[in-house]
Amino acid sequence: MSVRVEELIAAMTLPEKIAQLYGVWVGASDSGGDVAPHQHDLDDTVDLDALLPAGLGQLTRPFGTRPIDAAVGALSLARTQQRIRAASRHGIPALAHEECLAGFAAWGATAYPVPLSWGATFDPELIEQMGRRIGDDMRSVGVHQGLAPVLDVVRDARWGRVEETIGEDPHLVATVATAYVRGVESAGVVATLKHFVGYSASRGGRNLAPVSIGRRELNDVLLPPFELAVRESGVRSVMNSYTDLDGVPTAADRSLLTELLRETWGFEGTVVADYFSVAFLKLLHGVAESWTDAAAQALAAGIDVELPTVKTFGVPLMRGVESGVIDVALIDRALRRVLVQKEQLGLLDPDWSAVPPALAGASLDDPEALRGSIDLDPPANRALASRIAEEAIVLVRNEGMLPLRAPSTIAVIGPNADDPYAMLGCYSFPTHVVSQHPGVALGIEIPTLLDAVRTEFPSAVVEWERGTSVDGGELGGIVDAVALAARADVVVLALGDRAGLFGRGTSGEGCDAETLELPGAQQQLVDAVLEVGVPTAVVLLAGRPYALGSAVARSGAIVQVFFAGEEGAAAVAGVLSGRVNPSGRLPVSIPAGSGSQPTTYLAAPLGRRTDVSNVDPTAAFPFGHGLSYTAFEWSPLAASTTSLATEGAVTVSLEVTCSGPRAGADIVQLYLHDPVAEVARPVQKLIGYARVALEPGESATVEFDVPADLFAYTGRTLERIVDAGEIVLSAGRSSADLVSGVTLQLSGPTRVVDHTRALVPGVVVL
Repeated sequence: MSVRVEELIAAMTLPEKIAQLYGVWVGASDSGGDVAPHQHDLDDTVDLDALLPAGLGQLTRPFGTRPIDAAVGALSLARTQQRIRAASRHGIPALAHEECLAGFAAWGATAYPVPLSWGATFDPELIEQMGRRIGDDMRSVGVHQGLAPVLDVVRDARWGRVEETIGEDPHLVATVATAYVRGVESAGVVATLKHFVGYSASRGGRNLAPVSIGRRELNDVLLPPFELAVRESGVRSVMNSYTDLDGVPTAADRSLLTELLRETWGFEGTVVADYFSVAFLKLLHGVAESWTDAAAQALAAGIDVELPTVKTFGVPLMRGVESGVIDVALIDRALRRVLVQKEQLGLLDPDWSAVPPALAGASLDDPEALRGSIDLDPPANRALASRIAEEAIVLVRNEGMLPLRAPSTIAVIGPNADDPYAMLGCYSFPTHVVSQHPGVALGIEIPTLLDAVRTEFPSAVVEWERGTSVDGGELGGIVDAVALAARADVVVLALGDRAGLFGRGTSGEGCDAETLELPGAQQQLVDAVLEVGVPTAVVLLAGRPYALGSAVARSGAIVQVFFAGEEGAAAVAGVLSGRVNPSGRLPVSIPAGSGSQPTTYLAAPLGRRTDVSNVDPTAAFPFGHGLSYTAFEWSPLAASTTSLATEGAVTVSLEVTCSGPRAGADIVQLYLHDPVAEVARPVQKLIGYARVALEPGESATVEFDVPADLFAYTGRTLERIVDAGEIVLSAGRSSADLVSGVTLQLSGPTRVVDHTRALVPGVVVL
């Protein structure tokens, strides 16, 4: 217990206490467009001067609301903090938060690849480095909290926010997200797990739609990423999901936000509301009669801070206490968590300075003199963004076409070939904010794929035709595209998505898809170009997987790129030339058909191809798939024992040798198969992986130390159990390409395991 915090709570009036439990979004009404759901529907005018004497809990997006020079923004934030401290009796600064899903969401900051690309790297250590750099950049300008990562597991690829996720497998999501959080938190910035929980399982893949799933899917698929991150990352904040689970909005669900998160898992940080989600209890869900009722339900459930701006946690909350509807002890509970976090951040220190590190020693009298003095996209950031992009690119198909062998003419065709936004996801600052401010520069250098191909192949004649737009459906330009393809040695066909918000794109928040057909007339463009017969590499610059039709069997190569960030174009061009040896693996399956959704590799037998349905959900390219320009040989998987107790452990290992002509990285994936269980289980389930980088002729041994806890599942009584019987562990190059396996026999009584169980295997590369 913090003495300083308890003294503050005892000294604070009710208005001062409540003021610490909400944020204020300055400038949201004139930001130039919607960047949050129902932003303008709930945009009540806030009189900041009237609020400040009581204090202020949070400042919402001081950099991420409109384009602003980093130094000028840092100075403005510092002056606002000085104003907050001077106006209030206790002088407590506000906690400033920002989005950081694909990099710090600020003008001029590095645009990293989106989380789906993080998953494609299968490289948590690299993502942790990125998290640290993002955290350092935010902290340098006075930001204390980042609203990332997203731990939602993809359940339906039609959902627009697939690009924000790490993939369709809970183990991959859990390990990569936990690494990202470690990086951010190591910089002294509060990371935020979102969206807790179930958001990605919405009906029909529609954003903010109801969720109707069973307890087993919740326990065994959706919750484990949050559980690992809470236990092992040091995360200090969690954000609720917008959705309702079986009719109960998560913003009002005490069983999730308090009983599970805090009482079972032991989380001690803050729970912050997803933007406007407390008000949505009345406005959208219809479970609250008034703003006071909404505030009461959210506070009792365990939400500590209303974001992005004050709506229900202000006057309505005050009225609830005064009328006896809300116990002031609930306010003290949330306040204690908020103040403890501010104390951890140094915000309660008497000598705390509003001047952020990046402005230390600078004169603060002339904002224009500071302009341009803070670089949020330095060479080290760009180098890291480049490395992540290179590791994330997935070579899905290659019929000997790649790498390209000094072509004299290259036809670059497609709507995503000459657009820098084709490299960016919905939550990159240029897409999220700059796109709504015509005439404002991107703020960072983002080469297009056409630029990068011309740079990568300086001796080739490179010509471009759009063919069609991303989603307009135009057919008139396809004739010119076909003519260009016919006179070229090779074709690079750049297709995919345009990220946006609330229907302004084909991928992103509120940009859901009815089917997984390529948007617009892109499939017609593919079919027409492939009919020419010129070797064609199909490059997908997208936020979700799409059914690729004729490209699956007729293209020379398929390169899958999930919004690879500011250095993404150079990375793609490097893969085309062979300068980069691709090593990415699919974090989501690529479907064979456009309409067989929702599907996932985590399917029980009846969720796979059967003789009793004419719909075959088998993927064209499965989770974990990816090709290389070199070759790897694996020894058979070996086990330290084939017989163990239900509380035992086993070590499985194999040797990986680079047998090809060049260095590369292979991904060894360890899958679990449980032939007989109390309930229907996925046929295969990833429980471990290792990224192995080798030189030609070099070998390495990969060992997985696997406790029997990892065989646990939610049984018929809804307890998580490990039971006796047969277990098969397999080493796979993908979820559908299992190279070798070992069969284990578990014996002993059925064992019930809880939140203290092992969640990941030990992995060693020797």
